[in-house]
Amino acid sequence: MSAAAQSRIPVEERLFSLVLALLATEAGLTKNEILSTVQGYRQRYSVSGDNSNLERQFERDKDDIRDLGVPLETLDSPGQAGNNQNLRYRIPRGDYELPADIAFSPEETTLLNLAAMVWREGSISGESRRAILKLRSLGVVADEPMIGYAPRLRVRDVAFEPLTTALDKHVIVRFGYLKPGEQEARIRTIAPIALIQREGRWMLHGEDQDAGGTRNFLLRRIVTPITTTNTKHAPFPASATAKAMTELDEIWESRAAVVEVEPGSDAATRLSKRPSTTASADTLTLHYSDIDLFADELAGYGPEVLVLSPDELRIAVRDRLLRTVADHG
Repeated sequence: MSAAAQSRIPVEERLFSLVLALLATEAGLTKNEILSTVQGYRQRYSVSGDNSNLERQFERDKDDIRDLGVPLETLDSPGQAGNNQNLRYRIPRGDYELPADIAFSPEETTLLNLAAMVWREGSISGESRRAILKLRSLGVVADEPMIGYAPRLRVRDVAFEPLTTALDKHVIVRFGYLKPGEQEARIRTIAPIALIQREGRWMLHGEDQDAGGTRNFLLRRIVTPITTTNTKHAPFPASATAKAMTELDEIWESRAAVVEVEPGSDAATRLSKRPSTTASADTLTLHYSDIDLFADELAGYGPEVLVLSPDELRIAVRDRLLRTVADHG
């Protein structure tokens, strides 16, 4: 298989294949046996060539598996104690299996399968990843077909996956962040606390290492690749995420706009369904968190919307409409 074809093998598939292989043997497998036989490694394994890159990938995968809570053991080969070249790796099934008194109903298994589908979109934490790996390796399948629909979280922001990895590993990251009205991105050094979805958009809540204190960063405004540092930080308490959500709720409630909408228009239909919206005649009182994002949204409705207040929002929408006219003559 070509290198290009190999790159299409998802990381989770390689890790899953490795877990299955290490569960299947009591005596364990040597690194050479793993690299030459396990899906995700064997495609690039060279019998007589240099496999140093592949060995480094295996070392990273071992760390990832252990970070997920999988009990990976290292054993000496029989008669070769102390020979690091022939160390054997295994996952003791007794430490990995679910307790005998735990069983899942068809409905619970269906929900777990739905969670797996969401995970494949890259949107679930390491704890959930560990659970799905364990369930699949133990052969847990649904006894009944799924009814209804499978929820999916599609994440288009390229920063989402590397930030998820940084969250799992508790490491500090750097990235370029471009705020509205600025011409150049500023480099931010952040200890990630949580990824939060608000109003259909993802944002990073983290502790700014330069400015001090916590900040929220829209993923769509991250304009450079995420750089992961070697600096780890102490895990944040679960209450930190709840606090961030509460603060965002307070911002949402404190910012209100009054707009006039054309009756029966797309704007009237869509805007009236926003959370906390109140209607009076042909006007709507709308709440928002980010004035620039909200101005973008309102400007998209063109003449169907007229902003009455606040003035700063009215000006922001007008500027966008004037810019559109200028751009298109």
